[in-house]
Amino acid sequence: MNFGKYIFAQVIDFIPRYQFDKLVKKYKSDWHAKDLACYNQLLHLLFGQITGCDSIRDICLCLEAHDNCIYHLGIRKSVNQSNLCRANEQRDYRIYEELGMYLISIVRPMYSNTKVTEITIDSVLYALDSTTISTSIVLAAWALGKGAVKMHTLLDLPGSIPANIHITDGKWHESNELDEIVPEPLAFYMMDKAYVDFLALYRFHKSGAYWISRPKDNMRYEVIDHRHNFEPFTGICGDFTIKLTTHKSKKLYPEPIRMVTYHDSETGNDVGFITNNFEISALEVANLYRHRWDIEVFFKWIKQNIVVKTLWGYSENAVRTHLWVAIIAYLIIARIKADYKSQYSITEVATLIRISAFERVDLRDLITKPKNPIFQNQNVKELTLFDEF
Repeated sequence: MNFGKYIFAQVIDFIPRYQFDKLVKKYKSDWHAKDLACYNQLLHLLFGQITGCDSIRDICLCLEAHDNCIYHLGIRKSVNQSNLCRANEQRDYRIYEELGMYLISIVRPMYSNTKVTEITIDSVLYALDSTTISTSIVLAAWALGKGAVKMHTLLDLPGSIPANIHITDGKWHESNELDEIVPEPLAFYMMDKAYVDFLALYRFHKSGAYWISRPKDNMRYEVIDHRHNFEPFTGICGDFTIKLTTHKSKKLYPEPIRMVTYHDSETGNDVGFITNNFEISALEVANLYRHRWDIEVFFKWIKQNIVVKTLWGYSENAVRTHLWVAIIAYLIIARIKADYKSQYSITEVATLIRISAFERVDLRDLITKPKNPIFQNQNVKELTLFDEF
């Protein structure tokens, strides 16, 4: 039991310390470190993420105000704003990137049995998308183009755990991201039309992976076959086999493609989907693509619950360190939820930890207490103000 430990101290017990120390040694990041070792830097940044601090200044101010208890939080010594900023600028971000990827390898299997609603396919399901974080092109000169940073995420849909994250500058186009992914045979990849690159999609097809996307407005094709084995009341309007007709596109993708059209009753619009899978039903194609929006929910959660809106530095190293620590915080919370089999959502677990960081209670009890419904006895006559009269 951990009734004597602060909640934050119990949270950082889920950091794979041995692996982290190996990474610090690998990149020689603790050489000549006096007041701020890499692990202490990580704890400062995690404290800021978990408690919702908006800036480096807020982190240092909060820890300085609680100087009498930071040792019991697990932080050996607080540092000033300048030292923490300097560490973010100079310490190799790959320490936190590789720690994040290691945590992904631990957490993803914990959610592998989570069911995706309306999906009966027993395959690995991924959603691919990116979120843009605006920054100053003057302060962050490396973020050329749009003056922004992009976080490309390949999300494992069961459990909404990222399988891969790639941080780039704002000018990196989404279609280039497919070249960074090694396709898994029989896995499904759902992506927006911005990712449509027929050369890369054909590489996925030849690797035995399935992809589902939307056709671009300028895509030229001809219908070579159609199917009628669907029920119109499901919203499916058509199920066709098409072939690309422009010289360049049919050279990049020489094989037939399946196109499914679906009528959205909420908007009244007909929506088209393209895929290289001819085996699943047309409705399953539409349902799979609908779950691509799960990654938008993930990005919204990250921006609302983990501090990424306000960057804690502007150099490329500082930005990458910040974003990877944000992902590490998310993965630690997801790991805690899975380990303790909490009935609360990841959002609720994060909220409970945030508001209880300085409490000395058992973490397991905090996030596994049942949500007891409040029952009202309808047969009891309650007194009113005028009963005595």
